[in-house]
Amino acid sequence: MSIDQDTHWVFGYGSLIFRVDFPYLESRVAHINGWERRFWQGSHDHRGRPDAPGRVVTLVAVANAVCQGVAYRVSVDVFEHLDYREKNGYQRTTVPIEFVEGGRSDGIVYVADPDNHAYLGPASAEQIAAHILDSEGPSGRNSDYLLRLADSLRSMAVEDPHIFELEALVKRGIDAAEY
Repeated sequence: MSIDQDTHWVFGYGSLIFRVDFPYLESRVAHINGWERRFWQGSHDHRGRPDAPGRVVTLVAVANAVCQGVAYRVSVDVFEHLDYREKNGYQRTTVPIEFVEGGRSDGIVYVADPDNHAYLGPASAEQIAAHILDSEGPSGRNSDYLLRLADSLRSMAVEDPHIFELEALVKRGIDAAEY
């Protein structure tokens, strides 16, 4: 289901869902198979600093997993912006994207694999939540990233236990800090 050679589908599973700062021709709710969203990537440039990175999502290959998000059909010139935005350890990967209303197309997803310089890797939910609560960068508080992602997923009727567990822990931490 390729549109034409001057446009491509890009799959968003993190901030590309709630911070769409690029032009697109079309968007569709979609999913990709074999991947799970995890807060295992460091952010030195958006939600943290070079000396204290925040945590943002990447994808982890998991058999039989499904990651829901949003696919955007973009013109090729948009990749200059997206490549810059996703520069901190992310690489383009081609994946089959399945649209909720039916159909599929190959597309691009940005994945930060464990070999990149900013990869933080797995930790307990409590450790990740504490890290998120303690991080801030040029794009704002790391907790805002998590909370906006959770709200966006919920508005799409997406269940993501990893995200929602972290959201609950972070909200508890925010509430505790306000007393």
